[in-house]
Amino acid sequence: MASSSSPRRSLVLAICCLSVFVVGIDMTIVNVALPVIQRSLHASVSGLQWTIDAYTLVIACLLMLSGSLADRFGRRRAFQTGLVLFSAGSLLCSLAPGLGWLIAFRALQAAGGSLLNPVAMSIIVSVFPDQKDRARAVGVWGSIAGLSLAAGPVLGGLLVNGLGWRSIFWINVPVGVAAIALARRFVPESRAASARRLDPVGQVLVAMLLASTTAAIIEGGRLGWGSGLITALFVVAAVSAVALVAAQTRRREPLIDMRFFRSAPFSGAMLIAVAASAVLGGFLFLNTLYLQNVRGDSALGAGERTIPMAVALAVFATVSGRLVAAKGPRLPLVLAGTLQAIGALMFLRLEAHTPLWYIIVGYVVVGAGSGLVAGPVTNTAVSGMPADQAGVAGALASTSRQFGAAIGVAVTGSIIAAGAGADIVTASHAAWAVIAGCAAVVLLAGLASTSPWAMETARRNGDRLTVPRPQEAERADARTSGL
Repeated sequence: MASSSSPRRSLVLAICCLSVFVVGIDMTIVNVALPVIQRSLHASVSGLQWTIDAYTLVIACLLMLSGSLADRFGRRRAFQTGLVLFSAGSLLCSLAPGLGWLIAFRALQAAGGSLLNPVAMSIIVSVFPDQKDRARAVGVWGSIAGLSLAAGPVLGGLLVNGLGWRSIFWINVPVGVAAIALARRFVPESRAASARRLDPVGQVLVAMLLASTTAAIIEGGRLGWGSGLITALFVVAAVSAVALVAAQTRRREPLIDMRFFRSAPFSGAMLIAVAASAVLGGFLFLNTLYLQNVRGDSALGAGERTIPMAVALAVFATVSGRLVAAKGPRLPLVLAGTLQAIGALMFLRLEAHTPLWYIIVGYVVVGAGSGLVAGPVTNTAVSGMPADQAGVAGALASTSRQFGAAIGVAVTGSIIAAGAGADIVTASHAAWAVIAGCAAVVLLAGLASTSPWAMETARRNGDRLTVPRPQEAERADARTSGL
């Protein structure tokens, strides 16, 4: 069996890390190419927002479904399908003749990407049955995921400057083809012993909620917040949210178990994930426009400028894991929100000729705060959850992070678009204030969700979750009476 040999297990881990690296890097590599794409495809600010958000939003919408499909139909099969879609989407992105095509192909990329990260984690769990080996493997996987996010702007700058913006998509194709071949040869097939039922109604409602909210925010700055389309989009979002809660509460095996939200740590973790990712997503979007359109840096120069941020993010992601293990999630969450807020407030003073040393200090502060947040968010989300529910809780945290990144780009871009009459620097001041507000949410929610009161709600909710839903109990009684 593939999992019986330690070298083979390490190879499977390497294949999973390879997939998470290309998916993660595509969340940030495109940012540094945005000004070049804008000039090449004559894109508006909202067009640039959709170029980023088409990727993060589709992943957010499909993460839960992808995990269920993999558990039901086979993880290796789902993993290979994801690699095929991701590689094909990348190739098509590099050939896109216009902005609309690029956005559509980014969505195809994301559909494949949604099948990679959660499925790769499931494969790692199945291949590493020993708890200690599994913990080390998950640690390696998480480090690669963090490194990919940090490396994206730097690698993107090198490629755009040397080969043009289309080259940022070329690199995914050979990597994807190699991963497909390696997965077919070395990754064992596995399925869940009892796969969760698919929930098409819940999936459609989640997609409607996230997509309509993001679209309303992106287009609101351009069309006006009182326009008929924007009002309609917000109405769709509100109706979808109400319908989602109603549908999920009544379903025996829902896509999202609404009982999770009775736990203050879980609810806080979802809020923190959205807010912290909005900080990072908004920062990357604003920063690339500032460096290239205001300071006149090349894509390579912009990528080099962000190296301190990338290093700080990678280093403090590791520090975060150690802090969580030693002190629990409270300290790293408080530090994360504080550092992100300080960094955002520093950029409120940004001008066209702000000294470079000041900017780099701001990068390090924002990077450190962003690196600190991922580990404690997942830890807080699963706090008090029964073991068989921890995976679903973790997946919801990942969905929240993707949605937060999309919202960060949507909000900051809309503020820039609404201030089209002003220069980017002046218009961005309001955007940096919003980012600082998101960081404050991380800080306050971190304090609240790790308080003794919050932990008690998690304990009580964990006890409730071990009791079958009423529908499940009725079915069990019916089966028993029929014996």
